[in-house]
Amino acid sequence: MAKIIAVCISEHKGIQKHEVPEVTMRADHGIVGDAHAGNWHRQVSLLGVESVRKVQEKISFPLKHGDFAENVLTEGICLYKLPVGTQLRLGSDVVGEVTQIGKECHNDCAIRKAAGDCVMPREGIFIKILIGGTVRPGDDLKVIPQGAD
Repeated sequence: MAKIIAVCISEHKGIQKHEVPEVTMRADHGIVGDAHAGNWHRQVSLLGVESVRKVQEKISFPLKHGDFAENVLTEGICLYKLPVGTQLRLGSDVVGEVTQIGKECHNDCAIRKAAGDCVMPREGIFIKILIGGTVRPGDDLKVIPQGAD
């Protein structure tokens, strides 16, 4: 069973996110209070803790949740292998749809400078929120089978 390890936000674009106890996700918006929220296709970013561990093995300082600008850190699912259009249930209420796998990363970004590498362009995914609600660390993360309600 896949789990949510951490939820993170940033109040300004271009900076690392910080961990919070819970987030409220709103349909067609994303995370309330996060700088990347809005009516567009990259409302919420997800990254697997497995991806973060790959970078952690290569550096001498500890990485914190949110260092790769991820909103949701997950465990137990290979996010970047999910096809665009896949629907995910986060916690008991939130439903999101995968809209993008990876992204372009500019070389002078704060994340790459701090960590020496950025896995978000290769292994992070983005979703838009279809049904809102509250998400917390420890919540389940499930792929919704195609055609299911």
